Formats: sequence, C-alpha cells, structure tokens
Amino acid sequence: MSQPQHIHTFCDNLSENFSQTSQYKSNRETLLSSLRDRSPLGTYYNATVGLSPDTVHGMFLCRGDITKQSCSNCVKTATLEITKNNCTYIKDAIIFYQECMVRYSNVSFLRIVENGPWAAMYSNVSFPDSFLFPFRETLSDKVEKLIILTASKSSLSSLTPYYVRDRNKVNEFDRSYTLDTMVQCSPDLDPANCSVCLRLAVQGVSSCCNNARIAQFFLPKCFLKYDTIGLPTTQSPSGSFSVHAKKGEQA
Repeated sequence: MSQPQHIHTFCDNLSENFSQTSQYKSNRETLLSSLRDRSPLGTYYNATVGLSPDTVHGMFLCRGDITKQSCSNCVKTATLEITKNNCTYIKDAIIFYQECMVRYSNVSFLRIVENGPWAAMYSNVSFPDSFLFPFRETLSDKVEKLIILTASKSSLSSLTPYYVRDRNKVNEFDRSYTLDTMVQCSPDLDPANCSVCLRLAVQGVSSCCNNARIAQFFLPKCFLKYDTIGLPTTQSPSGSFSVHAKKGEQA
C-alpha cells in the first residue's frame, strides 16, 4: 500500500510548551494511541484525555472517498509524525495529509468552525485564462448544491456523515467536460457550521489555486476537492503538483 502523502504540519508556537516529564506528554501519547486504535473503525473520531491543566483534546478525519485501510494507515502515520520536530513539546498541533488530518490541543475545538490553519494541494496544469471566470462560477454553483446535500438528513445518516461526491458532465465553452467534486465536513459540526466551513473552502480555492485543473483544499473541519477532465490545458496533462500551505489567515 502506498504511503500517505504529507502536505503540511502546523505547530502553534503561541500555545504553551510542556516538558519531557509532564503529565500533558503522557496524556498526549494516550490520546494519540486511542486515535490509532479507532482508525480502522471509521472516518472520524474524537477523544479527550486527562484533567485540567493537562487535558488533551484530539481527533482525526479521513476523506470519505478512501478505503478503511488507507484511512487507518494515514491516521497511524499521522499520529506518529505529529509529535516530531518542532511540535515535540508544543501543546497544539495539526497535521494534514492528502488522505486525512490529525490534531491535538489543550483547548477544546469541538463544534467550532475555524478558518485556519489551511493547506492546499493543486496541479501546475492549468487551463487558459479565458476559461477561469466561467469555470469558477460553475464550480461555485456545483459546490453550493453539494453543500445543501451535505447538510441534509440523508448525508447525516450515511456511513460517512457530511460527505458528498458528484461526478457529471458539464456543457460549457462550446464543449463538454467532466467535473468531479467532493466535499466533506467533520461530524462534530452542526449543518449550519458545516456549510460555513465549506464556503470558506470555496473562497480558499479561488484565492490559492487560480485556474488549476485539479485542487484540494483542507481546513481543520472540512475538505474540498475537484478534478476536471476534458478541458484544454496550457501544459501537458502530466504536469506536476504544487503544495501551498498557510496558517492562521482567513481562507
């Protein structure tokens, strides 16, 4: 099985530090172990370990379009990597992979929409500028429809709550092309906040990824992914991907 594709790790240097022998370190290890243990069972899990001031909150969220094995593999890798390097003694961190995200914090983040940190992954392959504004309007309209579906009762009762994927033909630019779109929210959000998060992701894609043929945008509580097939490009379809990551600013 291929290894999860790391995008970026954010350590909140404004949060408190802790020592090698602190109770917070022990609680963090217990929490991350719990996330690993639960990762084969679903795409989302959250847990809280310990008493104040050493309480640790954590969660993982996998993309709804990957296998259970890929989800588990990603979460296990992420829970081991998130404590390395600059995050070792930081009380608040989040790690993004293409397949999942894992985070822990000394502050509860459940049921809260956050506009950062965010990470984006997008192709260097683009289509001509003349296609940009019509495509962005088409994408925005499509995602808006998916947002409504994502917050619906049918989505909430599915095996992967708050996950919707749509693949269909679009007739535009005197031609037909395929638009494959996926949106997903963390199940701890209510439907209204899920919608807010996804609209932030739409704004983020429009800002970060220009006219990329393929893009993925990750916020702490939601994902947005799209792919286009059949549009003319300014480069070879085998063009490379760029990774862009930024912390703290509104998406």
